[in-house]
Amino acid sequence: MAAPDPYDTLSQIIEVITMPEKIDLAAYEALQGETLGHSDWMRIGQDMIDGFCDVTGDYQFIHNDPERAKEDTPFGGAIAHGFLTLSLITQMYKDRVPQLKDHELVINYGLNRVRFLEPVPSGAEIRGEFTLKKISKRREGQYLSENEVRVHIKDNEKPAMIGTWLTLLVSGEL
Repeated sequence: MAAPDPYDTLSQIIEVITMPEKIDLAAYEALQGETLGHSDWMRIGQDMIDGFCDVTGDYQFIHNDPERAKEDTPFGGAIAHGFLTLSLITQMYKDRVPQLKDHELVINYGLNRVRFLEPVPSGAEIRGEFTLKKISKRREGQYLSENEVRVHIKDNEKPAMIGTWLTLLVSGEL
């Protein structure tokens, strides 16, 4: 049995976390249409993929049997689950997207048009790119933010995933 890869836990993947700055609403609204940032690269190792198998119960061989995946698929080895890639956008987002002053509560509101375009091979590095498409007031103290998300694979032109992530930015009472 191989020793565990020390870079497979999220706490070890991101060695230095640069917290995003806090900006006011007017400055945030001015960023509509702009790329807000790129996360650090994070390595998706086989231990992380196997852990995701354990959490989700998705033990399809393309994820947890690298030898069979190499022999029986066009992927050349094991690949990460699309939902693993998707779940990591939270980590990517919090490290690079500016926070709205007085709106520290950020609620996941959902996703639109998520597509998995390219498999993420075990051992690959990925990072997120976030573009603020739109921010709109829902009611006093609540703003709905629509962010285009692209997850890139290092040294690969085609993104692994694209989609629109909706977050509710809340100040005060829900």
